[in-house]
Amino acid sequence: MVFKKLLGALGVGGPSVDTVLQPGPALPGGPLSGEVRLRGGGSDVTVERISLLLVARVEADGHDEEREGTVVLEQFTVGGGFRLTEGAELAVPFTVTLPWETPVTELHGQPLGPVLGIRTELEVAGARDKGDLDPLAVAPLPAQEAILEAFGQLGYGFTSADLELGHIRGTGQRLPCYQEIEIVPPAGQGHAVNEIEVTFLAAPGGMEVVIEADKRAGLFSEGHDTVHRFTTSHHAVAQADRNAEVDAWLQQVIGARAAHAAPYPYAPSGHHDEHHRSGPGAGAVVAGVAAGAAVGVVGGMVAAEVVDEIGDAFEDDEGDEGGEGDEEG
Repeated sequence: MVFKKLLGALGVGGPSVDTVLQPGPALPGGPLSGEVRLRGGGSDVTVERISLLLVARVEADGHDEEREGTVVLEQFTVGGGFRLTEGAELAVPFTVTLPWETPVTELHGQPLGPVLGIRTELEVAGARDKGDLDPLAVAPLPAQEAILEAFGQLGYGFTSADLELGHIRGTGQRLPCYQEIEIVPPAGQGHAVNEIEVTFLAAPGGMEVVIEADKRAGLFSEGHDTVHRFTTSHHAVAQADRNAEVDAWLQQVIGARAAHAAPYPYAPSGHHDEHHRSGPGAGAVVAGVAAGAAVGVVGGMVAAEVVDEIGDAFEDDEGDEGGEGDEEG
């Protein structure tokens, strides 16, 4: 999909910009390629810098309510320092590397709900203007896909996924937000836990997997959350071994008593209060986990329009856009 916008900050007749991304989903920690296509306006200009911003729509906990905003996850400089003559056309190819913690937006072609985009900024003669957004699709890493498939083969159903502003204490998280993938247990374990939230924090040398369980109240105990952190590698292993690995995690998470749980409390939005779990985001429903382990549609797929309206979604709160400083407040 190609977006075009006249750079209004540069005045009528200024240069225009199109950014075209290579087709297909990218991977966390992998390359993202494409080209920025420029067309000169009514006069010669010097293009000082071409920047690409990886932006995400996130949820943040306020004092009384949950709010949504836009956060910049990474910024790349892909060109600049050249003269663009009147009416000239120029293509600037680029290849950048996405952060390892880049959220996953789709699984087996099914949208999960989180919305990411690539925003192009052009700086000319000290003026800077934001171009339109290209929606960015990100598929899971092989290890992430295998873990999600293991949940499905163990009978868990996927319900939603969203992005939360803040950091998870006790982890190596680098981005200003984290992804929560919400799943529900099979009937045989419904008496012990309401739902489970899974967060992947990938890095070059391996991956942290944070699992939070919303445990039901028992005859002699109150309901409570337990949060556990596990580590795994990116190495390919047999799916049966992944299933066993995930099953061992679940036995520890669900079977752990409060006195023996080793929590890693969340710190959303820079606060230190108890972690708040958000409800499903707009259209955040997964149809299945793998071709051989379909869980079935939970509530129906309604996420397709989210991608179609990505530009409007981000434009609604451009003023909230920022880096880690957005965590406060």
